[in-house]
Amino acid sequence: MVEFRRAQVATLIERLSEQPHVLIAIFGPRQSGKTTAVRQALASIEQESWYVSIEPQIEAVKPSLSGESLPSSTGQTGSVISGVPQADERQIIEAWEHCRQQAARSPAGFVLVLDEIQRIDRWSSLVKKLWDEDRWNGCPLHVVLLGSAPILMQAGLTESLVGRFEPIRFTHWSYSEMSAAFDLSLDEYIYFGGYPGAAAKIADTNRWSDYVSSAFISPNIERDVLSMVRVDKPELLKRLFELGARYSGQEVSYTKLMGHLQEAGNTTTLTRYLDLLSRVGMLAGLPKHANRLTTAKSPTPKLNVFNTALMSAVCGLSFDEAQADRTYWGRLVESSVGAHLLNAASTRTEVKYWRDQNFEVDFVLERGSNLVGIEVKSGQALAETRGLTEFQRRFQPKNTIVVGDAGVPLHEFLSLPPDHWFDSI
Repeated sequence: MVEFRRAQVATLIERLSEQPHVLIAIFGPRQSGKTTAVRQALASIEQESWYVSIEPQIEAVKPSLSGESLPSSTGQTGSVISGVPQADERQIIEAWEHCRQQAARSPAGFVLVLDEIQRIDRWSSLVKKLWDEDRWNGCPLHVVLLGSAPILMQAGLTESLVGRFEPIRFTHWSYSEMSAAFDLSLDEYIYFGGYPGAAAKIADTNRWSDYVSSAFISPNIERDVLSMVRVDKPELLKRLFELGARYSGQEVSYTKLMGHLQEAGNTTTLTRYLDLLSRVGMLAGLPKHANRLTTAKSPTPKLNVFNTALMSAVCGLSFDEAQADRTYWGRLVESSVGAHLLNAASTRTEVKYWRDQNFEVDFVLERGSNLVGIEVKSGQALAETRGLTEFQRRFQPKNTIVVGDAGVPLHEFLSLPPDHWFDSI
């Protein structure tokens, strides 16, 4: 069987073929294939490399001077050494110095990969110092940074390393990727979402659901949020995610959320917690598109999961039960469209929704002054699209799209980048 490669692998190989002039920063949600992609890239280049995992109690890999070989999954020559229980700066400094020496001896240069870099306190300042020394001395060393905690990765990169890195962004797997790699049907993707690690378990919905909860939901909250930033009410954040996943595809006011959550505090707390969940790729609160001359009377986000696996695991319906419940399945379809937009839209494009009285549009893409209105219709017949017509009359968008059997087929929409619709009339 041919090993599946995400598009980011080719991008990384291309960057490593250039002279090192910026750090390569790879980040994205947990279990999106970052480490696998790096190892696939390392196996395809001529440079030797040193792969170091900073996470405590996980092995680190270094080049072998004695001819020992690594497990075949890395594709590199090397030996295995034990990781230290408590990560500290010495791991970075010693690894970097060793790789400098290797790079100086190798005509092709050398690659240092630092995984879970955010586990080091003040890592960005240290990396900045070492990287600037290499630029001053002309050292031909490529450095690749990985992290599964987007909050700390983004903070470190923007605080100390501005202008010194190029990002390679990883998102949840798309329909096209899950179909190509695991032969998932469209309906299976809508329900089971884009977690490659869970694909082998979809034959048993209960087992799959337990796995998603234990391997993805809990680590995302416990390790990527609660252990990385201050959260005064951790149980509230957990309940907010569970409630938000159940309401995915719906507009829910903060007032209503507070009514469902004990000790919710105020809207400021919920807004911050929802932002944290969004930054780790779990749950977003889409803002309402409004005329710039007006403002909404009260904040009413439209909730949407980044991966429909999260919605399915929390809601508890089996695959067959979800399909039989047409109202729920419609929200799941709409959430899959929202997840695609959130994951695949360019950094220039913001995902919103629109409602005014009885008029509504499921999603609005906003890129500068250009707008695209998107309405999702999961039924067979073309349902009423008064909202889309009114949106077009008021805002003169670049494009309007109906997603469904009577418009752009869902499988086609999920296979195209969102920004495509700005140029397709």
